[in-house]
Amino acid sequence: QVQLVESGGGLVQPGGSLRLSCATSTRTFSCYVMGWYRRAPGKERELVAEISGSDIRNYLDSVKGRFTISTNNAKNTVYLQMNSLKPEDTAVYYCNCNRQHWGQGTQVTVSS
Repeated sequence: QVQLVESGGGLVQPGGSLRLSCATSTRTFSCYVMGWYRRAPGKERELVAEISGSDIRNYLDSVKGRFTISTNNAKNTVYLQMNSLKPEDTAVYYCNCNRQHWGQGTQVTVSS
């Protein structure tokens, strides 16, 4: 139905940056809403950032001003630019399409 493939996770020092990418492939529908979620160890999954087809963006309060969500012109790839990373940003990050379809997740670890 739809495939979501994330990339760009890794280990970074506090204050550093990472850029996550999520490529989507679907033959039957479009991802009108795309988002990034994360799950830290021992915590519930939470919405980090979301972007609609009309480019309305929503962010988790704790990442506002540090993270930016965007898409390519074809709107089949979504990015999450993460700057000024903190240890509390450590989590598995998941891409999401239409609040229904999930990628496999990519690990982000912020540690010195």
